[in-house]
Amino acid sequence: MLDLCAALFAMHNMRKTFRYRLYSTRKQETLLKQQLEECRWLYNHFLEHRKNAWEWYGVSLSLYDQIGVLPSLKKTRPSLEKVYSQSLQNVSVRIDLAFKAFFRRVKHGENPGTPRFKGKGQYSSLTFPQWNSGCDLTGNGLRLSKVGTVPVVLHRAIEGKIKTCTVLKSSTGKWWVTFSCENVPEKVLPSNSLPVGIDVGIKTFASLSDETEIPNPKFFRRSAKRLAQAQRKLELQQKGSPEREKAQKIVAKVHENIAFKRTDFAHQESAKIVRQFGRIFVEDIHVNEMNTHRCLNRSIRDAAWSQFFSCLSYKAESAGREFRKINPAYTSQDCSSCGHRQKMPLSERTYSCPCCGMEKDRDHNASRNILRLGLESPG
Repeated sequence: MLDLCAALFAMHNMRKTFRYRLYSTRKQETLLKQQLEECRWLYNHFLEHRKNAWEWYGVSLSLYDQIGVLPSLKKTRPSLEKVYSQSLQNVSVRIDLAFKAFFRRVKHGENPGTPRFKGKGQYSSLTFPQWNSGCDLTGNGLRLSKVGTVPVVLHRAIEGKIKTCTVLKSSTGKWWVTFSCENVPEKVLPSNSLPVGIDVGIKTFASLSDETEIPNPKFFRRSAKRLAQAQRKLELQQKGSPEREKAQKIVAKVHENIAFKRTDFAHQESAKIVRQFGRIFVEDIHVNEMNTHRCLNRSIRDAAWSQFFSCLSYKAESAGREFRKINPAYTSQDCSSCGHRQKMPLSERTYSCPCCGMEKDRDHNASRNILRLGLESPG
């Protein structure tokens, strides 16, 4: 059965993204910044246009209504000609997606805020929605329309067929390019029926049902002192001054370094689990709801469980592994040996069962319960 599943996964082609660093010259960087600024102006113009049309006339503008006014806008604002036409059209696509997300949340009974105007520096990416139209690879460079050929480091081979290209400016001033590719062949691993249950936590990042522990690296906590020093220097600078802008970049670099470490950790640990186990069961937790905890929200965000589960999910799918989320209700309160249920405050780190006498770390006990529920539930 597992061989059949692996064969079916091999026939399925995934869509993946590949990200690379760009090394633009000063002139190219200036042109890219000008294009971002023009796209930001267009985004705000389209947003104001939609709001006014609804407030004044009760008319809801569509995506194609706004794309249709681009030729006349270029006549009144000639600087829009500096941006590739399909990248300008993508701005209206982003506006349309923002309003669709807003109405979807309203329909589900939420109370979302309406799409907001973009301030200076808040529009940070250009999208070329069609490959070989305004962008293509030439040797070790990425040719961008009205910018030129920007050197790019292709540290790994691009797989599949490139569909879209997005150029991004990070908060630290670095330029990146992301290729979205389809028809990427999956690399199915050899069949493996070994199951595992995973319980995530704060003291220990993850506890596996085979009693393996993944320590919590606490990247944010370790960098808190360096971040506090950078933020104090930032507060001393006058707003709008070059010194403040320089201090802002230093703060952004600290945050970027933390994010890179956290992402690398999630990829490394998820890859190890996918290689070792064939059936992976994790708890279906809602991290956003847990972030409301006043004492633990910083530690929960630092652990980044959602990112870890996301890496596990797509790596398992690509490798032909089974990955499922299990309802975590009572997994910490039930005895994994006899099923006895008792209250377990967070301060109690050892589960002592009065019925069967089992004593186990509470996280290992929970991981064994997750494994049991995963094996009992229908696939």
